[in-house]
Amino acid sequence: MNIMQWLTGDQLGELVFTILVSMVPVVELRGGIPFGVALGLHPLLALAACIVGNLIPVPFIIVYIRRIFFWMRRRIPKLGHLVDRLEQKAHLKGKKVNKYKYLGLFLFVAIPLPGTGAWTGSLAAAFLDMPLRKALPSIFFGVVTAGLVVTMLTYGVVSMLPVVP
Repeated sequence: MNIMQWLTGDQLGELVFTILVSMVPVVELRGGIPFGVALGLHPLLALAACIVGNLIPVPFIIVYIRRIFFWMRRRIPKLGHLVDRLEQKAHLKGKKVNKYKYLGLFLFVAIPLPGTGAWTGSLAAAFLDMPLRKALPSIFFGVVTAGLVVTMLTYGVVSMLPVVP
């Protein structure tokens, strides 16, 4: 059995695949939950896997992203433009978050719209110098809230689809 067969043909593999998909920036759990349900996972199991997957990168982003950006600028100058864009995005999102601090961070992550989520929230937290121990609970509860919203939408849509024998 190859890796793709395991990732799509075994429940543990489907869980791992769903976790991996929800770790991807932009996709995150907003795409991971429908993906996991489409693989055949129960919506609550897909939700749990996506919460775990979406939260795995968060501490690394908050603690290390500035060092990573500095290293990228110094070692790979061609990526400087990309780093500038990411920093600019974090600063713009950070202005929205900064007004309400940790409540703002929670709300920003909890709203399941494009451009919001754990990755961007973590970037904003890092550039606003929010300590990990204070930013992490806001991001965690934001991810859980967004996950519940997406799961309800996904499960409702999936349950409306006709069953094909």
